[in-house]
Amino acid sequence: MNMTRTLPARVRLACVIATAASAAACARPQPTDPRMVAEWMHALYGAVRVERVSPPVASRLFAYATVGLYSGISGANHSVPSLAGKLNGLTALPRGDANQSYDETLSAVAAERLILDSLFRDGLPTTRAALDRLADSLTTARGATGALADRSIELGRRVGLAIVAWSHGDGFDSTRGRPYVPPKGPGLWVNDAPVSTYATQNVSGISQVVVAGNPTNARRGGAVSDRGLILDRQKAAGPTTLPAANMAGITEPYWGQIRPFALATWDECTVPLPPQWSPKPGTPLYEQAKHVFDAVKGLTPDQKTMVLYWADNGGESGTPAGHWLSIASQMVAEKHLSGDEAAWLMAQTGVSLADAFTAVWGYKFKYNVIRPRTFIRSTMDPAWEPTIPTPPFPEYLSGHSTVSGAAAGTLTSVLGAIAFEDSTSIPLGHAVRKFSSFRAAAEEAGLSRIYAGIHYPVSNVEGGNLGRCVAAKVAARFVPAFPKHDAPGG
Repeated sequence: MNMTRTLPARVRLACVIATAASAAACARPQPTDPRMVAEWMHALYGAVRVERVSPPVASRLFAYATVGLYSGISGANHSVPSLAGKLNGLTALPRGDANQSYDETLSAVAAERLILDSLFRDGLPTTRAALDRLADSLTTARGATGALADRSIELGRRVGLAIVAWSHGDGFDSTRGRPYVPPKGPGLWVNDAPVSTYATQNVSGISQVVVAGNPTNARRGGAVSDRGLILDRQKAAGPTTLPAANMAGITEPYWGQIRPFALATWDECTVPLPPQWSPKPGTPLYEQAKHVFDAVKGLTPDQKTMVLYWADNGGESGTPAGHWLSIASQMVAEKHLSGDEAAWLMAQTGVSLADAFTAVWGYKFKYNVIRPRTFIRSTMDPAWEPTIPTPPFPEYLSGHSTVSGAAAGTLTSVLGAIAFEDSTSIPLGHAVRKFSSFRAAAEEAGLSRIYAGIHYPVSNVEGGNLGRCVAAKVAARFVPAFPKHDAPGG
């Protein structure tokens, strides 16, 4: 990806003949600060965590936010490739006048602010205020004033409006509040996780009061207060743009109908059929479940640490998508990426994560495979419980394995196979974890779901394969790309 930065000839000429008093206005804007990109990713992880959104919804937020941030930059800098025409439904994006100069940081911040105003319009007041403060601080820190600043911000707003309009056509709104009744029969999924395993009762930065009778902690008449809005993080009831994770419900059963960003269709990447239902020992599904049963029974302290590290539960963390975007943002400083390169990396990773969720959710609700907890309790041990709560959606395939495979595939295709340290989960009480490559991290994330007792080995393996296929499809859309920083592999 050629990141050469030049001013149009007419602007250069104008600067040559400008008077001393006006010469400052012709100065070339400083390159985009890569820290600006990382700051947005950090803020978005926190916003998703506080808003308690489900993993699929979080992936959609991240994708539009990262594409919008990048598009604010590319709109202001014609040497940075536009994503218009590369992503489904995104036919055109505003670009600045080639004969004018723009501050791409100001354009990116203005675009991001408008996009997040739309995505978080149903969010908590504290969330919206925090995002506004970040936008204000980034704009002020840039120090640009006058016509250059006005022109750049106006362009960013036009880019933001275009991304918002694009987001309204993806089918998300039509799935809000749509009823779903899961099919019934032998070997089919049922949401049977006990309430006591997921109804958190403590109030802190990572969890809130949630009771069985109100699992999404929705605001209710007679119980609304300023303290509740801040400490309990009560949210509006009914269909919203930011539905809270609901362990007592069913998570996004129609997510496979959301328009993919880069995949031609949600099932463009095919997967094998799941193991056929049978409760008899020696049959494929029974042996898959037996593997999970034995793994949980013999769990070591290190394996339990792995499980909790990659749990990434909706409502308590930034979700799997946020975890992987956090890893990507850590690479910005480690690999000394420019601001343009950092934004490109985030956009490609964000799209890969979103399409991975669309694909795996389509298969989950196509096959509706029984979870290990239900299978094991009916065939092996009626009192068995997994290491962590079973989430409220079908088993096949593993969502975390899929999105981890997609993220690792994207990061490897852009940056190469590199060792790294992940500090994402320090606020959640986890130590920094070291990995030999992105692929190794993805494989550990997938393996953790078996130790967690919530997925069969086949779902982990095929989920990883699905994710890598998604990453390859997305990479084909993101061309030309900037050169790898290391040799490919991993």
